[in-house]
Amino acid sequence: MGISERQWTVKTVADEETAAQLAAELGIDRVLANLLVQRGVCTFEDARSFFRPRLEDLHDPFLMADMDKAVERVHEAIAGGEKILVYGDYDVDGTTAVALVYSFIRRFTQKVDFYIPDRYDEGYGLSYKGLDWAGDNGVNLVITLDCGIKAIDKVEYARAKGIEVIICDHHLPEDELPGAVAVLDPKREDCHYPFDDLCGCGVGFKLVQGYVKKYDLDPELLDPLLDLQVVSIASDLVSMTGENRILAHYGLKRLNENPRKGLLAMINLAKLEPGHINIDDIVFKIGPRINAAGRMESGRLAVELLTATDDQTAFRIGEQINDSNNERKSIDREITQEALEMVRNGEALETENVTIVYNPTWNKGVVGIVASRLVEAYYKPTVVLTKSNGFVTGSARSVSGFDLYASIESCADLLENFGGHVYAAGLTMKEDNLEEFCKRMNKFVSGNITREELTPVVEIDARLDFSQITPKFTRILKQFQPFGPGNSNPVFLTEDVYDAGNGRKVGAGGVHLKLDLMQESQPYRQIAAIGFNMSDYYEYIKAGNPIDICYSIVENFYRGSSTIQLRLKDVREREDVI
Repeated sequence: MGISERQWTVKTVADEETAAQLAAELGIDRVLANLLVQRGVCTFEDARSFFRPRLEDLHDPFLMADMDKAVERVHEAIAGGEKILVYGDYDVDGTTAVALVYSFIRRFTQKVDFYIPDRYDEGYGLSYKGLDWAGDNGVNLVITLDCGIKAIDKVEYARAKGIEVIICDHHLPEDELPGAVAVLDPKREDCHYPFDDLCGCGVGFKLVQGYVKKYDLDPELLDPLLDLQVVSIASDLVSMTGENRILAHYGLKRLNENPRKGLLAMINLAKLEPGHINIDDIVFKIGPRINAAGRMESGRLAVELLTATDDQTAFRIGEQINDSNNERKSIDREITQEALEMVRNGEALETENVTIVYNPTWNKGVVGIVASRLVEAYYKPTVVLTKSNGFVTGSARSVSGFDLYASIESCADLLENFGGHVYAAGLTMKEDNLEEFCKRMNKFVSGNITREELTPVVEIDARLDFSQITPKFTRILKQFQPFGPGNSNPVFLTEDVYDAGNGRKVGAGGVHLKLDLMQESQPYRQIAAIGFNMSDYYEYIKAGNPIDICYSIVENFYRGSSTIQLRLKDVREREDVI
């Protein structure tokens, strides 16, 4: 079978006294109480807030620096009949943010339009081409979403054209802020907003929430925007804590009960079951489809989908985007294969401490996905590069615990531009700088990464026996949702289990493993399990050998019925007990 290369670490039990008291007060299993304490939920009141999120607990938007200026300037533009342009990035966060702010403003004025830059022609962020378009079309006010925090020169360029700018962003600012009318970014050093991990769409939501509050409008105007919020929060992988958890909770409710027409088209095309859509469905099915518009055609299509007002238009655009997603998957598989072969054949630019691959013919729209695949394969910080508009450009992805953004920032003098987060970034450079960039990246990573960070780890929240997986246990565990960073679906360890004899390979090419598992200590209880890309273990498990497993518990819906399923994270031979 082969021993798993991953390191398994079981989290230490949270404060036992607190967990015991919480278990008694809530009438729940100690394992569940322990999971709550690990998440900072230590009292009955904490638990009530955790299990019953309330929109009333969202922070006052005017706690964000410059919110008063932003809201007043938007009102001035609406009241004065000025032309407003809502401008955003071409990924899920950017397009949902633009759809949110654009559809809100359109309630009050028809003199509003939106603009999504072309990934290939303009690249990320506020562009001169976009501002020229704004000038040519009589725009007075540009509102940027999910971009703009570093656009000092572009904002000056806009001002010279008589265009004012409001920036709504969530990326890390430089020391100097752009000279915009207002700069909304909870990561500003001088911003004391209580929650700084909003996505770009979240900052846009706070702007319209501020507008509703200031001008005493019906708060229910915000309800139809919540489905966009959860799609963005899930897809942008921001933390599922604080305000994001509240917005995602109500966003999922909206998405399941009354989604906008464009998202309903996506739900149907992805063959999801309305009423049972969860965060994973957004991350793996809805988000990639919306992203495909900007990767393969134009992000503008995504906004047209998300703001569609009739079923026919929504389905027509949805089908177009779905076709783009199928094309994207095909290209992504092809390029991933080429990149893996480059590393295997020693044709990569760098493989010592960081993986760097370059092919000038690769599709720029999928290099980020390919970088993620290479991280899965080799577990090193990874940069995948191609050529666009005469420049080498690409995406970078990191491993858990390592600040990739800092390593790219250390090469700033070699780059035309760059941006992103700790774990994901984009960059552009002249081809002449490529060799030096590779050397410097390798040196920086080798000097700053630890051996632990280069070892994939499965973090296990708790040990569990199958006898503890009762209907009550799973019902309460379900209420821990929505899951995401900071509130991830718990990973459990169960020892000494074996397949009941029905194990089989499934999926295209038989790469996945479907099992009915039993635990040695209770041989009459069977639980279904799925192991994605684990078919290598088939022969060993099929022979009846005992194994230890770590897994998450998921609810599986199929043709109207619901069953509990274990989603395997890793498998070990029984003698590898930790």
